[in-house]
Amino acid sequence: MSGPMLRVEGLSVRLGGAEVLHEVSLTVEPGTFLVVIGPNGAGKSTLLRCLDGIIEPAAGRVLIDGRPLVAFRRRELARVLSYVPQPDAAALEFTVRAFVEMGRFPHLGAWAAPTAADVAAVREAMELTEVAGLAERGLASLSGGERQRASIAAALAQGGSVLLLDEPTSFLDYRHQLQVLDLVDRLHRDRGLTVVAVTHDLNTAVASADAVIALKAGRVVFEGRPAELLRHEVLAAIFDADFRLVPGGERGLPLVQPARSGS
Repeated sequence: MSGPMLRVEGLSVRLGGAEVLHEVSLTVEPGTFLVVIGPNGAGKSTLLRCLDGIIEPAAGRVLIDGRPLVAFRRRELARVLSYVPQPDAAALEFTVRAFVEMGRFPHLGAWAAPTAADVAAVREAMELTEVAGLAERGLASLSGGERQRASIAAALAQGGSVLLLDEPTSFLDYRHQLQVLDLVDRLHRDRGLTVVAVTHDLNTAVASADAVIALKAGRVVFEGRPAELLRHEVLAAIFDADFRLVPGGERGLPLVQPARSGS
């Protein structure tokens, strides 16, 4: 592979008569961990859905390994990109194994039985995400963190090289947040996956990311490395709020805390 894994060129999206994204452009190199941040309503989730072809832009385009997204058939795209939406409190009525097996749909023909390769891919995905011991449990019986790891297992079973994550730790307690974040970091580091993750948590954004972009009102207002993000003036411009930068964060970077008025 040569050139960017993902390229977004002048992407604009209108939903319900409102412009949600405005001329967004970005580049993601193979094996990069990119985090997308920004205030509520900035267009972060919309951008992720555009990358997966769920939303069609009004203008601009997305290229995957140099090829326009619109040139991919859905099954073909699913062999490259795996999308994990925001955690949903409502669980589907499937066992973990059946749910992860659904991730193999891009590789199966109509009415085709799973092959030995499909079975092996499902087993490996469950082992990597540490849900193999939950294989016969129903999704509804799992904790939020377990269910999120099962969702990532289903995405891994697709066998793609790009993982798209929309708020992967939302609604999870601190312990389960750490489990999911550690899992994603290992998948990126050990398997070389290209990861694009949307998050509200600035400390999460810098813990593993190679690069960060910030959206505000549908526009890219910052693009750079985590250390470049963690400056008072940069954060204030993105969020219209003040922050404290406290020593002791990951990778020698400061922790970000909201600053109370007058502090």
